[in-house]
Amino acid sequence: MQKYQKTLFVVLIFGFLQFLFFEGNAQGIRGKVTSDSGESMAFASVYIRNLADGVPTNQNGEYEFGLKAGFYDVLVQHMGYTSVLKTVEVGTNWVELDFVLAQQVYALQEVIVKSGQEDPALTIMRKAISKAKFHRLQVQEYSMMVYLKGTGQLTNAPFFVKKELKKEGVKLNEAYTTESVSKIKFSQPNKVEEEVISIRTNGDNNQTSPAPFLATSFYNDKINDAISPLSPSAFAYYKFKYEGSFFEDGVMVSKIRVSPRSKGERVFDGHIYIIEDIWAIHSLDFTTSLLGFDIGVKQLYAPVAENVWMPTTHTYTFGGKFFGFAGEYKYLASTRDYKITLNPDLLVETKIIDEKVDEVPKDANAFNKSISALEQMGQADKMTRKDFRKLVNEYEKEALKEREEIEVVSERSYKIDSLAKKRDLSYWDSIRPIKLTEAEIKGYQRDDSLAVVEAAKVSDQDSTVQKAKRNLKFLEILTGGTYYFGKGKSAGFHPNIAKMSFNTVEGYKIGLSGYYRIEKSTKMADSVTNHVRSWNFRPEVRYGFASKQTYGTLDVRRSITKGQSSQTIGLTGGSYIYQFNGDNPISEQVNAIYSVWFRQNYMKLYEQDFLKLYYAQRISDAFTYRSNFTLANRRELENNSNFSFYKKPERDYTANVPENVEAGPTAFQDHKAMVWQTSVEWRPGLKYSIRNGRKSPIFSSAPLINLSYKKGINGIFDAGASAAKFDLVEAGIEYVFNFGVSGKLDFNINAGTFINNDQVYFADYKHFGGNRTIFANMGVASNYRFLDYYQYSTQSQYISSIVHYQFRKFLLTQLPMLRFSGVRENLFLNYLKTQNSPHYVELGYSLDNLFRIFRVEIGAGFENGNYSRGGVRFGVASFINIGFDN
Repeated sequence: MQKYQKTLFVVLIFGFLQFLFFEGNAQGIRGKVTSDSGESMAFASVYIRNLADGVPTNQNGEYEFGLKAGFYDVLVQHMGYTSVLKTVEVGTNWVELDFVLAQQVYALQEVIVKSGQEDPALTIMRKAISKAKFHRLQVQEYSMMVYLKGTGQLTNAPFFVKKELKKEGVKLNEAYTTESVSKIKFSQPNKVEEEVISIRTNGDNNQTSPAPFLATSFYNDKINDAISPLSPSAFAYYKFKYEGSFFEDGVMVSKIRVSPRSKGERVFDGHIYIIEDIWAIHSLDFTTSLLGFDIGVKQLYAPVAENVWMPTTHTYTFGGKFFGFAGEYKYLASTRDYKITLNPDLLVETKIIDEKVDEVPKDANAFNKSISALEQMGQADKMTRKDFRKLVNEYEKEALKEREEIEVVSERSYKIDSLAKKRDLSYWDSIRPIKLTEAEIKGYQRDDSLAVVEAAKVSDQDSTVQKAKRNLKFLEILTGGTYYFGKGKSAGFHPNIAKMSFNTVEGYKIGLSGYYRIEKSTKMADSVTNHVRSWNFRPEVRYGFASKQTYGTLDVRRSITKGQSSQTIGLTGGSYIYQFNGDNPISEQVNAIYSVWFRQNYMKLYEQDFLKLYYAQRISDAFTYRSNFTLANRRELENNSNFSFYKKPERDYTANVPENVEAGPTAFQDHKAMVWQTSVEWRPGLKYSIRNGRKSPIFSSAPLINLSYKKGINGIFDAGASAAKFDLVEAGIEYVFNFGVSGKLDFNINAGTFINNDQVYFADYKHFGGNRTIFANMGVASNYRFLDYYQYSTQSQYISSIVHYQFRKFLLTQLPMLRFSGVRENLFLNYLKTQNSPHYVELGYSLDNLFRIFRVEIGAGFENGNYSRGGVRFGVASFINIGFDN
């Protein structure tokens, strides 16, 4: 809260100076738009045809438009109502100009009802779908000024937090508003440049950007992962019904009811209005849902060139409930001052023939794959819808091949004018195309008052420097904290509370880790890429009260990053205690819960004194090389604590030796090891996005292929010393196939073999991600659900696969109520086979996104077709990623 209050204080300081230099319009038109029944018409379009410019009305149907003296044709539109055109003369004063709109009267086509007669909406939508990509590509580039206003309010909150919210100045059912004015430029195929001219917010989000909302087009196949009614696959997801037509401004517009075949998330429900002959969007009014939240989308279009219609008013509404909180938020975007450049290749307006219902003329053009699409475009005056769609698709492919960076799928630039946050109230009153409502005005007055009060409490020191000089707080030793010393130097603690736990080897144990960092960052010649050099020192200690043993390590790391490429070299060593599976399949806290309360010690540990040298080089975002060399002296550990609240005699702790089908007693004896490991990670076909000149990978766009080689080196130790000697090669692939509305497939497949296993100790076996607790792991395709942690660890060959499919609609989600709540159903099928294990298969079913944050799984594991074990697993929703930054 202090952040935005300080920002508003700066606004007040600069306000008076800007007022001296700003001169607004002293005349224009203003008034109110109502329906013939007296209802206020919120967000109606008030369009000045002489200027090809306009503004929307506010929530109360009021508008205000500053104009120079002269005559103007004013066209007022609202979805579902007949447009009204008035001519007005503007002199030296404001002209009060009200409008009353009557409900639109739709003329139904005369349809002779007979067997097999189809709804006229079907041919209208088939033609519109065939022209969708044409309309998306026909404008080479355009720029526009965008006013974006977001108004939200918290309508309910749990009783136990209402008092705290009130202390913070947050009240229920009060408006909280953000406003911005931006210049946005779009260039094909997907480049958006945005400059924020001014921004006014009463929250921390000073980076509010309308571009993500406005750059998305319903001519695309998807809109934020929801299937567009103009997608080529739209008929598989929607039913269309003709509800009449009307003439407006010389064009005929058809109203089409769009109903999802299966209601729920990622499909739209509502109406779309299609312009006859050119088959472009006139307006639309849709609702959808995401994770249980209701979303509304309205767009009004206007002609910006001959046969080119583009949105002038966007309205987005969001609302829902979450754990006792309820709220609603509304974005209103008004676009004006369009400047467009048409694509010179797409100037011919093709007449579309629906071959399903229309007779195809003999002189109709047919798509010829052997001829350049560009050449055919110039002659395509009459085509069937299928041929036309093939032609436009081929044209797009040819155009993309000519691009320099074909792997870049989007490019964004975003900058804020130096005065954007310093505009005064008079500026906003003059530039704002939508009058504020009384609730919004009161909200601004409230926040401006809070800003003045808080600003008086702020010292002269910069807040960042204050944070750098703050004193150590004892609690942060447990919770984590960072302390800055300037010149790139910092130190801190990791969240050490997670290092307090219990295991049978150490008993109750505590741990402490922190870091000291020296970092230097400079801009490279392109003024975008950073050249970052850093030293990191990470000490860690732990102590077990039952074992009375202290362990410690120190990690020293040097990292150098230049854009996509980076190098890291480090040395770590000490005496420490580790799980046999280095991926730590069971967390310390979960193991402590099961040990203390249920007398089940799943975590198995060994001790080693070691020195490890490691190196990693990211050659590009698609290719990374890693290598490490470890010298270790490993020792077997025994249980030192028998403590547990579980006292029943039928259960006792197991020894600190994992049960395994291959390992004999010698696999756990004390030994020495010299191990070299190297690996490569490759993402073929990786795509990128660019933001402010910086290229960022889209990792979900490509599969991850892993190749690794691990070798135990013998022959350098004293005669008679036990030493590891083996060679292990592995390969794996993991990927997420997103089928849009239909579902999503996650898979992780790995295979490997020990080409030499002369002496393999258990720490060097190939281990698999097992789970014997009720807590599910984070990644849905990362671990097995019911596999024992070490039973099938191997020193032979293996194949492992974890497959997870998420449905949009399956069993319970056949019920619309569950689909609208955001619940997902999933099936998983996991498989493991080693040389000495049975065929192990897991089958399961899960409900995901329960209450938007939980996941519940149920399933079973089978060995050679015979039931082994099963049960229920609880975890967090699969879309939530939790990470800890060390």
